[in-house]
Amino acid sequence: MKRTALLTAALMLSSSLAFGATKTYQATGPVLEVKDDMIVVQKGKEKWEIAKDKDTKVTGDLKVGSKVTVQYTMKAASIEAKGEKKAEKKAEKKVEKKK
Repeated sequence: MKRTALLTAALMLSSSLAFGATKTYQATGPVLEVKDDMIVVQKGKEKWEIAKDKDTKVTGDLKVGSKVTVQYTMKAASIEAKGEKKAEKKAEKKVEKKK
């Protein structure tokens, strides 16, 4: 009985961790610009503009020229799905051409 309860609890914990975790990414390089709401980091040949806010944890002296590693996640701000009507019209045209 105890073994079953322990196994069930372990499975619930592992599944909640697997589905609840958001993948994190990182960008490392010199700081090109710092503002209250964003930071620009040179990553290779690209400039990465990453948003930040009052809840962003900053350790060390963050200033232009400093080398930093930024940990971030990707989160959709909005999503607009399009294209269903066009796909249906193309399918209808193909059917009409075959007749």
